[in-house]
Amino acid sequence: MQIEENFSLKKYNTFGIEAKAKQFVAVHSQNELKFILETHKNETKFILGGGSNMLLTQDINALVIHIDLRGKRILKEDEDSVWVESQAGEGWHDLVLWTINQNFGGLENMSLIPGNVGTTPVQNIGAYGTEIKDTFVSCDAMNIATQEMKTFINSDCNFGYRESIFKNEAKDQYVITTVVFKLTKRNHKINTAYGDITKELVKQNIVSPSLKDVSNAVIAIRQSKLPDPKELGNSGSFFKNPIISKEAFEKVQALHPEMPHYVISQTEVKIPAGWLIEQAGFKGKRFGDAGIHENQALVLVNYGNATGLEILNVSKDIQNTVLNNFGIAIEAEVNVI
Repeated sequence: MQIEENFSLKKYNTFGIEAKAKQFVAVHSQNELKFILETHKNETKFILGGGSNMLLTQDINALVIHIDLRGKRILKEDEDSVWVESQAGEGWHDLVLWTINQNFGGLENMSLIPGNVGTTPVQNIGAYGTEIKDTFVSCDAMNIATQEMKTFINSDCNFGYRESIFKNEAKDQYVITTVVFKLTKRNHKINTAYGDITKELVKQNIVSPSLKDVSNAVIAIRQSKLPDPKELGNSGSFFKNPIISKEAFEKVQALHPEMPHYVISQTEVKIPAGWLIEQAGFKGKRFGDAGIHENQALVLVNYGNATGLEILNVSKDIQNTVLNNFGIAIEAEVNVI
């Protein structure tokens, strides 16, 4: 391990924002992580995973610890299920493809989501009708202050829509080191009902889709709508889809009967934030090097040299306009640093 000073984080955040870390170190094992935390107890620390869910608006005046733990293995299996453990630094999409190649089902609808495995429980990431909580068994995490390890099982994590204990009660207290998923080996629950998956499968003349078919359909859809962060800086969906009360929805729907929506429960309705943003006139707009993607209004992009503050200001303008036009508040999904 080597601690570097005044280190550029441009390659370590998917927005491609130029920001500096006061100090930077990459750790490749639990022992290295423990050593760094023990020997730098009194210093301010910043834990960095895949850099896919954050917007850097300033330099990081701290020791940035990049979690680069690699490896995956089968813990146990029976006739129907398999328990897969992944180290936190594994790329999420790489893990998804690996499980599909093993014919393990459960993660295929979340193909091509950027980021690393260790941050997936934090956000309870999800796509096309599935979320991490559906297959998550447990994760091991190191207490930053004491270096003690703790196992969090599914029920400990208080999973909600893009929410978990790690964003609330346990925020900034733990570093997730491994995650365990329970996946199917047979009788897979193929989920094609959400979004455009069925349309994409019809386009490909697929009637009885396999795990690989669903994954390929999701990849095709995402690639048609979402820019590759390696080519155009972005962090995927910048905003959460707002969930509002049924009463509030009925009032808005009376004014906008064409508004798409998903009934969550008898009392709640989810509205696509992308639709709200597009109706507010932001889709494809550019403000200097900060902008909104032309194919997906949920995605804010860095066309080259935008600062984090410039992108943040665009996001606030979007939030204010949507609130004024529809009376609906939309929250950022991305962590603003």
